[in-house]
Amino acid sequence: MKRQLSTGLVATIFAASILLISDVGWQPKQAFAQDVEAENYSYFANRRRTARFLTQATFGPKWSEINALTGTSASEWFVNQTNLSTNYALDIIEEYRETYETEEDEINDLIAGSRNSAWWRNAIEGQDQLRQRMAYALSQIIVVSDLPEAVETFPQAVGYVQDIFARHAFGNYRDILEEVTYSPMMGFYLTYLGNEKADPETGRMPDENYARELMQLFTVGLVELKGDGEPKLDLDGNPIELYTNADITGLARVFTGLDFAEEPRTEDIEEVRPDVWALPMAIYPDLHSPEAKSFLGITIPAGTSAADSIDMTLDRLMSHRNIGPFVARQLIQRFTTSNPVPGYVKRVARAFNQGRYVLPDGTEVGTSEKGDLMATLAAVLFDGQNRLGGAWRKSDYGKVREPVIRLTNWARMFNADAENPEYAPELFSLGEISALSQRPYGARSVFNFYRPGYVPPATLAGARDMTVPEMQLVNATSIPGYINIIGEYIFREEADEEFLEELQEEFDESDIDVDEAKAKTTLVPDYSALHSFAMDNAALIKRLNAMLLYSTMSEATKSNIENALEHEFFEEFEDEEVLDEKVRHAVWLIMTSPDYLIQR
Repeated sequence: MKRQLSTGLVATIFAASILLISDVGWQPKQAFAQDVEAENYSYFANRRRTARFLTQATFGPKWSEINALTGTSASEWFVNQTNLSTNYALDIIEEYRETYETEEDEINDLIAGSRNSAWWRNAIEGQDQLRQRMAYALSQIIVVSDLPEAVETFPQAVGYVQDIFARHAFGNYRDILEEVTYSPMMGFYLTYLGNEKADPETGRMPDENYARELMQLFTVGLVELKGDGEPKLDLDGNPIELYTNADITGLARVFTGLDFAEEPRTEDIEEVRPDVWALPMAIYPDLHSPEAKSFLGITIPAGTSAADSIDMTLDRLMSHRNIGPFVARQLIQRFTTSNPVPGYVKRVARAFNQGRYVLPDGTEVGTSEKGDLMATLAAVLFDGQNRLGGAWRKSDYGKVREPVIRLTNWARMFNADAENPEYAPELFSLGEISALSQRPYGARSVFNFYRPGYVPPATLAGARDMTVPEMQLVNATSIPGYINIIGEYIFREEADEEFLEELQEEFDESDIDVDEAKAKTTLVPDYSALHSFAMDNAALIKRLNAMLLYSTMSEATKSNIENALEHEFFEEFEDEEVLDEKVRHAVWLIMTSPDYLIQR
């Protein structure tokens, strides 16, 4: 594979990306006249708007989708997406077990990694893009991670939680909270699996971990919020704390008596049957605290059962005035902009609280119940704040694209086959800081990959007190890590004999033979449709600009890339080969530019 760039071309890539560290790349942009906001604004009126909306709402648009949807109704697309059948992780995990199970080892590396394979297949190949994208967003609010070694051989553990988010992506937040509370993976991750009532003789107290994070991270936060997500202040101008440690202690008693739904109970995680990880935890009444449980202004009477205590707890959290703006702001951050203005948060929170939203075509979505996520997501995507004209005029609107979504964007746009992710084993180590610093369901802590309130120091965004969560992943190691990783995929070609031999060595550990046909096509991009544009550098950049940046590339970036494509490096190639190399390098330069790294 020829990919030895000159020093000058490498410098172009690095110089463009380093801007991301220094000032987040946010500079005022000139508004497009045809995108001035109007009451009859159409999100699919032209390719630019269509591509931008799909970039926000999915794991990345396909060029065929952009063309097919332009001129149609975004409202209809939204409703159609909510009605598509759901792709579930556990189904794929079972498929992998049936395909790769051997007599020698029931749980081999390919089966153990099937949870990751399921996520990549659904994200890149799934037709239910809106659902899968929402499920991923929810997973970054209610966090579990498969980093603990104890669950490495149980793909069902996190797979079960993935399916909770997918199943309720357009359902109700209350239902997610309940199912997640009973999930063995959350019980294990936040250490209330097997949690027992207090014992005065030994001094044992109920574990407080889940009680703390349920309030702080999953539902209401730490301080009182106004309807627009801004903190309420006391007379001295300080935020008002929501609760004390006494509230946490009281709430911790609720989550006692839950354990694996397997008899007899075992304290050895490795002895638990794999299928039990995909079952709700059972309640063991003798282990549940009979004491009264006081928190957030309510008291659950002494003697209340575990099931009733949990119901009353979740009802109280859902009734709290904080939960609407708390969830709304984070969903906005995951889809459209890192630093939403209070009015945007207020309108999305209203949709969450009222449980309904009217789409641009007049269709009302939602069940009119507080916590309706279909209404909430519609409010995030269709709010007037998110129209291209309005957003483009705001220098503080947009978000740093998540590293993982940059990769899915590339794979979907260039039709890279992801039906068998196990044939791209490097996908499973992307969480390393030298790679993408992010792997789905692989956060290093319950605080996610980045904090929603993170304000990056020593940046223009930080000087303006803007929250930019994804900047927590940006550093001197992750920038070249991303450049190298995305470059490897952009320049990926059909597997040669050397690659197949190396892959077989890895598969040998699982006693599985490599399927060469699958190995040769997995995550191999198709650039053939772009070769005709590559004869004219300006035309190539224009088409890629439309495909990857919804035609919003800056003149400076266009000039830099056009100059790079004139480089003598390309004289080493002939005929069709030089066209393919130009396409690949143009894609690489665009996907490592600040224009691309910041989603506007």
